[in-house]
Amino acid sequence: MVLVGGEAGVGKSRLVRECLASPALGGRVVLAAACPPLPEPFPLGPVLDGVRRLVPPDGALALSPLGGALRPVFPELADRLPPAVDVLTDPIATRHRLFRAFAELLECLRVDVLVVEDVHWADTATWEWLLTTYATGHTRVPVLLTYRPADVPAGSLLRRLVTRRPAGMAQLRIDLQPLDVGGTRDLVSAMFATEQVSEQFAAFLHARTDGLPLALEECLHLLRDRRDIVERGGQWTRRVLDQLQVPPTVRDSVLERVERQAPETRAVLEAAAVLAAPADEPTLTDVPGLDAEAGRRGVAAALTSGLLREAGPGRFVFRHVLASQAVDEAIPVSRRRHLHRRAAERLRRLDPPPVARLARHFREAADREAWTEYAEASADLALRSGDDRFAVTALLELLAAGDHPVDRRTRLARKLGEAAHLGTAALGDLAAQVADALRNALAAGVATPAARGELRLLLGRMLREISEEPEAYAAIEAAVDDLGHRPDLAMRAMLNLAMPLVPDWPAARHLEWLERGTKALPASTSEVDRLSFAVNRASCLLLLGEEAGWQAAAELPREAADPDSPSERLVVARGLLNAAQLAVVWGRYDEVRPRLASALEHLQAADYQRLRATVRVTEAFLDWHTGDWGDLETTANELLTSETSVTLDQLQARQLLGLVALARGERDTARRHLTEVTEEYARLGVVDPLAMPAAAALARLHLADGAADDALTVLARDVTTIERKGVWWWATDIAPVAVAALVASGQVDTAADMAGRLAAGLGGRGGPAPAAALTVCRAVVAEARGRLGEAAALFADAAAGWHALPRPYDELLASEGEGRCLVAAGEERRGLARLSDAERELRSLGARWDADRVARLLRHHGVEVARTWRRGPRGYGDRLSPRELEVVGLVARGLTNRQIGETLFLSPRTVGHHLRAAMRKLGVSTRTAAAIAATEAGLLAVDRPSGRAPEPDNQ
Repeated sequence: MVLVGGEAGVGKSRLVRECLASPALGGRVVLAAACPPLPEPFPLGPVLDGVRRLVPPDGALALSPLGGALRPVFPELADRLPPAVDVLTDPIATRHRLFRAFAELLECLRVDVLVVEDVHWADTATWEWLLTTYATGHTRVPVLLTYRPADVPAGSLLRRLVTRRPAGMAQLRIDLQPLDVGGTRDLVSAMFATEQVSEQFAAFLHARTDGLPLALEECLHLLRDRRDIVERGGQWTRRVLDQLQVPPTVRDSVLERVERQAPETRAVLEAAAVLAAPADEPTLTDVPGLDAEAGRRGVAAALTSGLLREAGPGRFVFRHVLASQAVDEAIPVSRRRHLHRRAAERLRRLDPPPVARLARHFREAADREAWTEYAEASADLALRSGDDRFAVTALLELLAAGDHPVDRRTRLARKLGEAAHLGTAALGDLAAQVADALRNALAAGVATPAARGELRLLLGRMLREISEEPEAYAAIEAAVDDLGHRPDLAMRAMLNLAMPLVPDWPAARHLEWLERGTKALPASTSEVDRLSFAVNRASCLLLLGEEAGWQAAAELPREAADPDSPSERLVVARGLLNAAQLAVVWGRYDEVRPRLASALEHLQAADYQRLRATVRVTEAFLDWHTGDWGDLETTANELLTSETSVTLDQLQARQLLGLVALARGERDTARRHLTEVTEEYARLGVVDPLAMPAAAALARLHLADGAADDALTVLARDVTTIERKGVWWWATDIAPVAVAALVASGQVDTAADMAGRLAAGLGGRGGPAPAAALTVCRAVVAEARGRLGEAAALFADAAAGWHALPRPYDELLASEGEGRCLVAAGEERRGLARLSDAERELRSLGARWDADRVARLLRHHGVEVARTWRRGPRGYGDRLSPRELEVVGLVARGLTNRQIGETLFLSPRTVGHHLRAAMRKLGVSTRTAAAIAATEAGLLAVDRPSGRAPEPDNQ
């Protein structure tokens, strides 16, 4: 006897189906019955229906004369059953004879397994037959029963059946429980046939379905049908949602259970749904207006039904969120408002009053003034407790509710802007709504010019957060004149305007605002504000290509003076991160990782999630430039789907995907990613030196197709921005391709002029990367003018410049140019040798597109080039990649996958991928063996902390 218990939707029937479909039961005859929730069920109805499905369509049934007792229950088999038996006057004897005949029929049908589902709804006759058959040991046919413990009625024969089993009968009880977050993720993965399901999505679903498989499955179907879940970068995730709609299947199941309850129980359930939080018995009694006795009965019955559960001593709540939502939505509007009013009046008497709950109840009761009072109070409380997102949501609802007096509207809008500025890491799609609300508040009129200035500054900050830079700068610039009463805010506004991130402003205009901001720094400024000013100043100087920026960055602290201050840690982290990002663009690669590591420590200590994605993006770009391409696609996809990645992080991640795809030769994929990135940057009106590679790569694609004019069109926006702003050092990626496109279109003199303007604009500033790019531009012009020896030498100089960074991809492209010019100049032996080396190294790097191009040139000159297997980027063969070596080295030091991930800015899953690859190459199967094998092979110099061994192999 197998008993499978569990609540509705937990998967009992699915477990039974999977069991019966297993090969171990192949060829077995299964009598399956299901008991429906009928008010007056037919005696033995479910089992009789199951037998009818098993009886063969024709032929006599080999039954004894006792089989005639079955004629009343199987009239359709009258011509195949023995003659009718004598009528007995004793109903007990009649029933006993029927059960014996029924047992004989099952034996005749050779039933091997009996399955009865939902036995909590079984009729009395079915229970008596089960007891007669199994409690007495009259059969050896295994039986599998499913039931809902909460729905087993008082006096049910189920307990008698399971406690009076005969000797020799084995019994197994299976109590199915809802899924945890990991199980939820596994179920989503199974439904969508992918392992790529974001952790945030799984946690979101689990929180709202409580891991109940039926609810989870139905919600997923509903989300997919409504396009509320999407596949991004090969990973399934959700659009930003805070609530799930109740699927019809779940709603109907819940309401059917509610309708079977007594009136006082339904009233208690409605009150619990309206309250939507744990409540005591007096509250559940008072809200629907029950007397004490009816309330006690209602609460007891609601608990017995399994719809309510005890959340704490004497406090009760719905077992499942979706069940509560289904009941709440089914209450008529007028009654729901009445219940919310009673709930609010009840909660209002508490000390302290639960302001957030009161705001919700008064809103649903349509009491606008009371709602406004408590909603604003709840937002204030949320801000004090650090729940910025809740505060933003509450204030957005208030401002959207309609007209407010001008003073109140101004106050609410200011609070909204401040809350949003504090909480941008968790706003998601709310950021754009905040910007709209601030715009609307300004358009409707504010109380004073000072308030107008503050709101404009807040609007500008929010627009910057959502990357709408041109409008942001306009709002901030307009705010400055109204901020005379707040010199601290005026200074912040000026420093924001000093950041050169809009296309139309020349560098001089940004420097002017930087100078004004420096002079406007109030003497009474706090240490955190002074530090923030210093960070902004250093960042502005570096963005503008000023060497003085590195001195300013060096003077920034790497440790917080007050380690317990999250705001100070955040400013320190921002200074480190900004300098690291710009070090990538300048080509000062040695400085990047130490700054990122320190920034990450501060971000973790401050529990600030958003900038951690920016740390990963920056390191990924460093990996791209330095030729460590093994993780790029995985990292980029994770960043693209992460809910902590802001718009610019996601654009940078997509840019990386495009760059990797182009290097591989996946032209269509590259074109799609790169086009989306360039178009989105143009739409946002954002300029950023880190975004230049996308346009450059897309232009290379056009040049490869012979479409030089298209290449110039793609580059036009960035080239115009660089020239207008005078930030020529941003042209590292753009300029060489732009010069090549001008040459390809026959505009050699214009190309030479552009190289000259680049040289003049750099003026020896901007770091080694722009200097190497300038040398490439000069080489391209020299080659176009037929000065091949000069061009070859310039390409060689450029390759050396790239090598010093190191930036191997660009180094090899320059080496290709050198070899091409040498061959054209008649130095074929040297040139072909250089091209052969470049082809081999490009292919090893993973730049198959470029390697194939060089191979074609070599074959044209009679050089045999092996047609190698097309593999992905960074083919290390049986050697450990640099990243795999790092991972194994940290394993040898005793770090867990999570600790390794935090050290290397990787997800634990990516760490596991590298570790498995390393174990495969080392020919071992455990973490410990990998560390030992790598050490013995001389790949590691392990400096293991005392007493610390590698993580256990079962980790």
